[in-house]
Amino acid sequence: GRPSLSSDLLLRQIEQTPQKMVEDKYARKFFEYKDIIDVDYSVNYIDSDALVRVLKDPSGLYFIHYDLEPSRLSINQYDNQYATNFKVNGLLSTVDGRLVYQFEKTFPVKLTPDQMKERQHLPLAIYDVFPCVPGEYKLSILAKNEASKEFTSLEQTIRIPEKVQVEMSSPILAYKVSPSESAEGKIKPFLLGGQQLYLQANRVFTAKDELAVAVQLFGLTPELKNRASLKYQFWKESEIYKEETYPVSELDSLPLVIKIFPLAGFPPAHYFLNLTLLVDGQEKIKVKEEFDLSYLESLPRPWVLSRVLPPATDPYYGWIIGSQLYKLGRLTEARTVLEAAVAKAPGNEDLAMELARVYVALNDYQAAAKILDSFVSAEQGVRYETYLVAAQAAFSLGQYEKALTVLDKAVARHGSDIQLLDLIGDCYFKLGKKEEALAVWQKSLEINPDQPELKKKIQAVKSK
Repeated sequence: GRPSLSSDLLLRQIEQTPQKMVEDKYARKFFEYKDIIDVDYSVNYIDSDALVRVLKDPSGLYFIHYDLEPSRLSINQYDNQYATNFKVNGLLSTVDGRLVYQFEKTFPVKLTPDQMKERQHLPLAIYDVFPCVPGEYKLSILAKNEASKEFTSLEQTIRIPEKVQVEMSSPILAYKVSPSESAEGKIKPFLLGGQQLYLQANRVFTAKDELAVAVQLFGLTPELKNRASLKYQFWKESEIYKEETYPVSELDSLPLVIKIFPLAGFPPAHYFLNLTLLVDGQEKIKVKEEFDLSYLESLPRPWVLSRVLPPATDPYYGWIIGSQLYKLGRLTEARTVLEAAVAKAPGNEDLAMELARVYVALNDYQAAAKILDSFVSAEQGVRYETYLVAAQAAFSLGQYEKALTVLDKAVARHGSDIQLLDLIGDCYFKLGKKEEALAVWQKSLEINPDQPELKKKIQAVKSK
């Protein structure tokens, strides 16, 4: 098909100036995300600013909040409406590369002519949030503008500590804070303790701004609170420009602390903020942030695309946290979390399948088969993974005919693949149907010849 307009212009530019090279970053980013980027996007990488924070919900769950701000917004016009979709893919993996969590979300943009006129010169910010179990991870976020075929990304290492006595989050610097009680306790990005924080990833402010410094402080006993204080130090170059200290016992909004600092007296410069928790005057925890104060009187603030998630008590989080624990090999914890979630939503197939997968990994095949029976026997059909896990459980229980019945349903609804075919062959072999087993395994090899273990199995069966 015809290349997009942006691709067309870039190709023309390359032809006109052959000595000029496309930025290495474009090629590198495309290569990193080639599995989820169409060829149309290959020369359309755009820069962005980003900010990531880990914050703790009162329920005890940790949430990763992020702000991604593409350097430009391209949008299509249809009649009297301006529209595009941002498709956001997220990957969370351990530092050694094991996938822990992935997601895909769509952020639709629909603007009237008046809204477009109002926002066309303003930056765009995509705010999002998702839960995560403690650990050290690499976070990769990819945002694709489906109208312009442009994409941008963020990568950051995330560390969520295991249980510690006292913890303090990295500070968030906001240019605006508004009371915003979320309906029914729903989770929103950068909504803390009923206060909505509005921030910009570049952390640039003006002398007219009031700088809001937000931090979470957990684990202080009543006795420690009476001995603790928070010290705010603003460093300009190598000197302390401003310092304020507050007794923690006087802070009635814990675990959230928001302090407002008018910037009217600050000269334009680059500043470092050191925020220190002191106990008996001695440093207990120190966190740092930095920001710039601009010469400009005002700055364009972004308009925000955001998602609202269910309250922290929703079983949706049990599914996500349970799945993360499963992928981390923490099976006993995964079972506990998922059993609690299934108890809240017993008819949810995703939850049941995830719990059954954990049962299979724990060799509790009876429990896995029991929880999936009602789903795989339903006439309307279920997900491929549900059929597969149910068949694996039945096979492990020696119920080969039952496993074949489930696998037949899976093939009828989803088609055949090597996992289904290999298991079908195993069932036939266990039932003494050697020729049928060999025929099915051979079909699997036709789909993917690179199965050395299956080839050994076939050779062993033939030699008997």
